[in-house]
Amino acid sequence: MTDSEFSAADVRIERWFRSLTRAGQVIVKDGRLALLTSYGREIDSAPLSAVTARRRWFLGADSAVAYVNGVRYRLTMGQRNRRPGGAVPVGRFLAALRGGEAEATVPYSRRELRTPTP
Repeated sequence: MTDSEFSAADVRIERWFRSLTRAGQVIVKDGRLALLTSYGREIDSAPLSAVTARRRWFLGADSAVAYVNGVRYRLTMGQRNRRPGGAVPVGRFLAALRGGEAEATVPYSRRELRTPTP
């Protein structure tokens, strides 16, 4: 796989509060995103230009929200093994959507956001 391609299995895919699958697949390949069920049936797919995704502060570190053709999906990766490194596949997924760029998340505290006073 090149840097801009991504594949993950055992992904919980939800549309709003309805769970579509608990062991689905997310595939980014050839400029397209495909969401598949555990049986390989396509839930939704779109070119990357019609997809936006990001992490939300109120979700777990292993979750992301993706808008595919205007439909909101919640993707939770690493459902079955629930490892502490569940945030790693989400970061790789977001980087693949951006075309292989490194993810620009920097931990900071509230104190660093303030501008210094002279």
